[in-house]
Amino acid sequence: MTDLVTRSAPALRRAAPALLGYAAVRALGLLVLALWSAARDKSAYTLLTARWDSLWYTRVATGGYGHEVKLPNGDVHSDLAFFPLLPWLERLGAAVTPLPAADAGFAVSLLASLAAAWGIFAVGERVAGWRAGVCLVLLWAVLPVGIVQSMAYSESLFTALAAWSLYAVLTGRWVTAGSLALLAGLTRPVGLAVAAAVWAGAVAALARGPVPGGRARPVLGMALAPLGAAGYVLWVGHRTGTGPLGYLDVQAGWRNGFDGGLAFARFAAERFTSFPAALAGLGLTAGVALVVWLYAAGVRQRLPLPLLVYGGIVTALALGASGYFGSKPRLLLPAFPLLLPLAAALARPRTARSALVVTGVAVGSAVYGAFWLNGSGPP
Repeated sequence: MTDLVTRSAPALRRAAPALLGYAAVRALGLLVLALWSAARDKSAYTLLTARWDSLWYTRVATGGYGHEVKLPNGDVHSDLAFFPLLPWLERLGAAVTPLPAADAGFAVSLLASLAAAWGIFAVGERVAGWRAGVCLVLLWAVLPVGIVQSMAYSESLFTALAAWSLYAVLTGRWVTAGSLALLAGLTRPVGLAVAAAVWAGAVAALARGPVPGGRARPVLGMALAPLGAAGYVLWVGHRTGTGPLGYLDVQAGWRNGFDGGLAFARFAAERFTSFPAALAGLGLTAGVALVVWLYAAGVRQRLPLPLLVYGGIVTALALGASGYFGSKPRLLLPAFPLLLPLAAALARPRTARSALVVTGVAVGSAVYGAFWLNGSGPP
């Protein structure tokens, strides 16, 4: 990562406007969350660090794996569903600083979100130019579920690793790309999307002819890329005694799997059976249509193959998951390449007009994020 930042990442000076804009959007979101939570007599910091998945990560960080919750309906929620890199970093942070694990997780997420913003800028600038890179970061920041980027969740950490791995692929740094993909695979199940992007880029480079630095480097990158995800999944299977695919049984205990989107389609269709639930159905349908349109726009604009592979797999896994329908916007958060067509379009108007659009959307995102986290269900 040091080599990537010092030798191949855009200079911090070039990324500074994107990073400052990103920090401003996130600060606005946190301010609105604090005010909204205070009005409801809730702790914004607790919402960010000690609820839902954050509690599971902290428990793994402090006590290791092995905790289960058995529900009355027979479902078993096991902490083995949560990949280990974030808990490892929380434990490390608690060991070398005065912070407890939950606070260390929050610090990791804040730092990782900035690293993710820088990596997203680097990818956007590489593909579509400096202005598009800045706009891409701002669009990622103002997503309706952008508040998750500031939570002690693994989305920011994963997106940072994915973005820099993709940038390394685009710049032909294959060992770095594979190493970062390995780490992404230790962060979330969707790490396989990063490994697939490394493979797609490496295979395409090898097929084109001689590779700068020799063919060994892309081959090594390909070998490294899937090791994180594969290693954890195999370890879970060994620990549970259920074989190489035992991780799927763990996910089944959470009523989570992959059915190609059938369960989600039924869920959306059921919204149309009553009013005002039909409005939610319309929103879900429009949201899915927008995601599909954005991906198709990326294909039409001939975005680099690794970005299309990565974005396509993240999108397919998010929309095709059979559970936790309310979490699908969060699961799509790492799919930042989908925003590239919008970023390119936003980069064309005058700066003042673009700034006005982003500011308005940022305010809406901040309000929605505060409303969302103060709700009853997990994000």
